[in-house]
Amino acid sequence: MNTKTLAAVFAGIMLASCSGTKTSVNDLATSLPIETSINLMQVVNDKAPVVINPGRFTEETVVYHIPKVIPGTYSVSDFGKYIDDFKAIDYKGNVMPVTKTDTNTWTIKNAKELDKITYLVNDTFDIEEEGGIGKEEPFSPAGTNIEPNNYVLNLHGFIGYFDSLKNNRYKLDVTAPADFIRTSALQNTGSKTSEDGTSVTTSYLATRYFDITDNPMMYGDLSVEEFQVGDIKIVLSVYSPNKIHTAASLKETIFKMMQAQKAFLGDINSTPRYDIYLYLSEEKEESPKGMGALEHHTSTVVVLPESMDEEELAESMVDVVSHEFFHIVTPLSVHSEDVHYFDYNNPTFSKHLWMYEGVTEYFANLFQVNQGLVDEKEFLNNMMQKIQGSKRLDDAMSFTIMSENVLKEPYKSQYLNVYQKGALIGMCIDIIMREESSGNRGILSLMKELSNKYGKNKPFEDDKLIDEISSMTYPSVHEFLTTHVVGDIPINYNEFLNKVGLEIGEGQVETNYILMDGVPIVSGDPQTSSIFFTDAVLQNSFWADSGAQPNDIIKTINGTDLSIQNANQVLQSVFMWKTGEDVEVKLIRDGKEVIIKTKTTPTYTTGENIVEKADATAEQKSMREAWLKG
Repeated sequence: MNTKTLAAVFAGIMLASCSGTKTSVNDLATSLPIETSINLMQVVNDKAPVVINPGRFTEETVVYHIPKVIPGTYSVSDFGKYIDDFKAIDYKGNVMPVTKTDTNTWTIKNAKELDKITYLVNDTFDIEEEGGIGKEEPFSPAGTNIEPNNYVLNLHGFIGYFDSLKNNRYKLDVTAPADFIRTSALQNTGSKTSEDGTSVTTSYLATRYFDITDNPMMYGDLSVEEFQVGDIKIVLSVYSPNKIHTAASLKETIFKMMQAQKAFLGDINSTPRYDIYLYLSEEKEESPKGMGALEHHTSTVVVLPESMDEEELAESMVDVVSHEFFHIVTPLSVHSEDVHYFDYNNPTFSKHLWMYEGVTEYFANLFQVNQGLVDEKEFLNNMMQKIQGSKRLDDAMSFTIMSENVLKEPYKSQYLNVYQKGALIGMCIDIIMREESSGNRGILSLMKELSNKYGKNKPFEDDKLIDEISSMTYPSVHEFLTTHVVGDIPINYNEFLNKVGLEIGEGQVETNYILMDGVPIVSGDPQTSSIFFTDAVLQNSFWADSGAQPNDIIKTINGTDLSIQNANQVLQSVFMWKTGEDVEVKLIRDGKEVIIKTKTTPTYTTGENIVEKADATAEQKSMREAWLKG
């Protein structure tokens, strides 16, 4: 952006300068709120101007931070790298000296003269390359979007905090075109339309900085549906660039899913409102690439491909959002001091990711069989996949040590195990508690008891949780946690499955058209940019029956040329194939073209699965019923 453009942008900001007479807010969280604003009417080159008016300081030096790490990601994001033209302005309108001490931190001296700070925020969606947000794979749901028809306002990317004022209230004004639809769960204190009618400024209030970061917003050309699930108000906001999907088309799926979740949770009521923000990516070069969802305490931001058909999108939303919704149990209702007093730039992490993410992921699977959304076979197949996935990671690593050190290697690369082994830890505790209580108690009842004891405003002491759980349950639970969660002894899953009349055995396993046991059945040749089948294709019944062979080069799939460059996008569609679809695949074998033109059939491979024991007793079967349906 050139100097003249910057001057024009900030000229508009300067007109909004606040009065020089202000109340000191250094020590009083009950005083006037920190006044902040984001002006979406003045976006230039994908950069939105932000103004922070903290009130009058009494100390000589203040420090302003943009988050380095945000809750729920367990990785470094460095949102400060998206901040441009940071300025401190004194009460006379002069620019003050500022020292940028690291990527996310600015130090301002002579702070008694500070009136406000201003800066520009660049979005993350269209520059997700070489790691994007953070230093690993891009994770779009944690990011921000600034484009003419859509604004994803994950506020941790726009609004920062002063060291001494994190617990002060915040007032946030967002100015946007009058015809925009806007959704946010932050307390709305009113709106004002501009004199010419082209813009509306909406004012929000947050009780502390955490509530700023915990309440994302979405503005723009959206479709929105609101509906009740029990006593929880659900607000579903969808942005589909090409209008392929709408909130109305997803409403029934989300309603049924959350109705089942609410029935599963029973009397756990920790939020009166839950927001779902869905951004559908066009998968273009400038589109977000890191699909998934980021939980907040009472909302989730989801990014998925717009190219999914209605059924595929509905299935993905059930898988993704069900997990995020269960975070209303933990960490919303049950969390440690590390979570409650989260430090965005020098965070410490709880030892109990097995509970925050693992038990949450377990619930996201268990509720579906419990409420009849899937059958027992599908649930057990999912658990088997997690067993296999966990064994591809370090199965002999203490889960509590990994959790506490999740930003550092060798622990960082094991984080994905929270969704694999973490869920299996939840399963084993559930089975132990069912056995000890003659089927009457499980891990859901434990989480309810913890929720009743603590709740969203009372954190537990991290080092005391294991003993706390042990005192609330049984010696066998304590032994399991100390051996397999605090300790580094791999879990013998047959020991626990046996209690419910199951075992891991060899047999026919339903699989996917492109992945088997989580591993692709294709590989790539960087010299020719081609994609070819590996030896594993012969273990996949669909491809083997269709005549595919190892080393066959895949030329086209349903008319689309396939290469290393577009493999992720094209093979993702293969991953989503359903039984009965017409498919045409052109292969190159020994220089000759081979065409496979057929309908998809269920595809199987030979492998391990969880099956009923031949000698399962009536007592074991009864215990299984209590586990899955109790």
